[in-house]
Amino acid sequence: MHIKHLMKEKFAAEVIGGEKSEIDYLAIPSVVFSDPELASVGYTEQEAKDAGYDVKASKFPFGANGRALSLNDTDGFIKLITRKEDDLVIGAQVAGPNSSDVIAEVGLAIEAGMTAEDIALTIHAHPSLGETVMEAADVALGTPIHTM
Repeated sequence: MHIKHLMKEKFAAEVIGGEKSEIDYLAIPSVVFSDPELASVGYTEQEAKDAGYDVKASKFPFGANGRALSLNDTDGFIKLITRKEDDLVIGAQVAGPNSSDVIAEVGLAIEAGMTAEDIALTIHAHPSLGETVMEAADVALGTPIHTM
């Protein structure tokens, strides 16, 4: 069953039960289980611009990530989309190992209204592929530690 269909069922049940409910489709990830995996959530850079946002697109390569290096799977990147005015996270695209897992952190960030600073200040396991999200947030803030 498609995720949007399941969300609509949950939404309908909440409304029938008298609860206030709404669906935010922006935080629903899409994944292509290919090699490398591809994943996206929220706005792309162009979609955000088309929606009237002034955005930053901050990329971090998997080749500069310790876990990707240890897996010998360094092709790919994460691109984090944030609003320039307040660094609010509004999207991301990931191409690389375990993108289907990595994208979940950004979906949560969008749903929770987090900024790049919120992600950058979150302690991430090391070495992990999830650190690529933190590193992209550091790039967005202008404080990257690792580069290629």
